[in-house]
Amino acid sequence: MSLPRLIASDLDGTAVCSNGALVYDIASRSVVSSQVLPLTVARQVATALAAAVPGVGFALETGNQVFYEPAYRLRLSEDAGAELPVASLAELWRTEAPVTKLLAWSERLDADTLLAAARRGAGDTVQLTHSGGRGLLEISAPGVTKAGALAVLCADRGIEAADVIAFGDMPNDLTVLAWAGTGYAMANAHPAVLAAVPVHARTNEEDGVARVIENLFAARGRTEAAVRDRTEAAARGRTEPAAVRDRTEPAAAPEVPA
Repeated sequence: MSLPRLIASDLDGTAVCSNGALVYDIASRSVVSSQVLPLTVARQVATALAAAVPGVGFALETGNQVFYEPAYRLRLSEDAGAELPVASLAELWRTEAPVTKLLAWSERLDADTLLAAARRGAGDTVQLTHSGGRGLLEISAPGVTKAGALAVLCADRGIEAADVIAFGDMPNDLTVLAWAGTGYAMANAHPAVLAAVPVHARTNEEDGVARVIENLFAARGRTEAAVRDRTEAAARGRTEPAAVRDRTEPAAAPEVPA
């Protein structure tokens, strides 16, 4: 969830985080842009969801920390050190840091069921999705998606969507898989992703992403070699003496006077 576990020290470049709510510069370890979820909206959605799903717990993600109330008992080892408890749900709504995501967790419901319940209660007031977590729902400001953040980054760099290749496996990847010129669903992806994306890559355990990239580079290499061969052949044809060409090419038939 939080940036410390997403950003490795040996990487550089730009990272799209929190389902598109944050764009992060890895080299400077700083947030380039963010789209926050107003705390009042987060509280309204949580109230509606709690009425529909008794026992659901809530947490607020700020980008580098996760504040959670007592009913939110989901713990992720990769977030150790970034998760901070608060004494009550009321105290959670007094969080002062800008919020990038509201997290809702149910011990008894799977993520798809929780997502359906949230859609009935919240409608289109927020962006609802999940990444396959155990009963975990991810809620962002309306319109915040991976595709939206990536589209801005690409536009700034003069990159067309048609030139983008994306890989994904969970519902929170659907927008970027649809936006990219070529989207690959991993073979072990969520059923909704497999149904929505016609092109599939092998599973992550089979190095599916690496296999696709290797094939793409190999195909590009063959294309470049073919173009180079044609260019060199054309250059030889222009520079060879006529006598040489005559030995390899049939002479044109002389015109017959009328």
